[in-house]
Amino acid sequence: MSEPKVIRWGILATGAIAITFTKDLLVDPKVRNVTEIKHTVVAAASSSSKSRASQFLKDTGCPSSAVAYGSYDELVKDDNIDIVYIATPHSHHYQNAMLCLTAGKNVLCEKAFTVNAAQAKALVKLAREKNLFLMEAVWTRYFPASIYVRDIITSGKIGPVTRVFADNSGTFIPPDEPSKTDNDSRMVRMDLAGGPLLDMGIYSLTWVFQCLYTTQSEKDRKPPKVTAAMKKYDVTGSDEMTTIMLEFPRSEENGGTAHGIATTSIRVATKFEGETAGPSVRIQGPKGEIQVWPPCYRPTKTKLLLYDGTIEEKRWLQPGPGVGSGWYNGFSQDKNPEGEGHGMFWEADEAALALVEGRKEGRFENLEESVVIMECMDEVRRQGGLVYDDSIETTEFPHTASAALTKTGDSLMAFFDDTL
Repeated sequence: MSEPKVIRWGILATGAIAITFTKDLLVDPKVRNVTEIKHTVVAAASSSSKSRASQFLKDTGCPSSAVAYGSYDELVKDDNIDIVYIATPHSHHYQNAMLCLTAGKNVLCEKAFTVNAAQAKALVKLAREKNLFLMEAVWTRYFPASIYVRDIITSGKIGPVTRVFADNSGTFIPPDEPSKTDNDSRMVRMDLAGGPLLDMGIYSLTWVFQCLYTTQSEKDRKPPKVTAAMKKYDVTGSDEMTTIMLEFPRSEENGGTAHGIATTSIRVATKFEGETAGPSVRIQGPKGEIQVWPPCYRPTKTKLLLYDGTIEEKRWLQPGPGVGSGWYNGFSQDKNPEGEGHGMFWEADEAALALVEGRKEGRFENLEESVVIMECMDEVRRQGGLVYDDSIETTEFPHTASAALTKTGDSLMAFFDDTL
């Protein structure tokens, strides 16, 4: 058996989500039955200081040989890096990804991919011109639970999917104490492309798309018609609650037109204890439905319900060291119930395997689909009248105003809830 290929990562930004990703990265892939590759971190960069990057490397347990940088420009010049993980707020993704691609670095970029579709298209164009790997880090796509759901859909067990409901919401605005709302949070700051649409709605859209787009034949994989309703957060002007209805055109033999409903909010949420809130995703066809329990970005339970009486319920736990009997799709069902890691390692595995195999994009959400989803969010914003400052909407690179924001991007990651 050949030795696993070691993929050398550079981490761009050092906030909460970067910490979670890096710790996951260093969990041995063998515990999730991945033997072809191994991950290591060779460098990390903070836009605020070299000392912060150095502390990040220590806190995440990276090899002592890993190099700390005090700027992103220094990071992308490191010849030892195979791929860069971008962990800044999405308002910064375009400028950061352009910096990496221009320097010849493969890129795994956090969601939402960019602020708008024009930026996404520019990144894709540059990556293809330079023959580089580029992938949006929508970790949910690579969870075994998502793979299972997509397999059920393509098997035809519930028939052609005709309707999908998906919600991802959180109570970021206290219901009885609005004065305690942190209006400087990246969740609502307009200069950081704040609001639930780009940050949380991407997960609702992910479920709709992987059920009504990714899993469809090329003939039936067409962009949807978008109708949206948006409520603004009056304090800052970001969106507060957004509801999207997507109408997917499909051939009659595949069930005809299908509907997807994606919702997100920062004022209301399904936060009841246990499973009393019910599923956050329902995928329906003429033979039955698939239910996905919250949180939809990191589901731990699915239920298949068929009209013939079949019920198939599955629990999805994190992988751990107890490899052996009881494992299903890489999850330990009867050992180490808490598991090991947070679940971000699957997207890292996909990126690493792509480098080994010579692929330039992810298998479960290619670049074309990332662009289509950004186009949908552009249309949602157009209908809701949500426009961000030119400094973060621009496709100009480098952009002076955008570059100035980079100094704030790293520290603002502290606002990222590391469960998202």
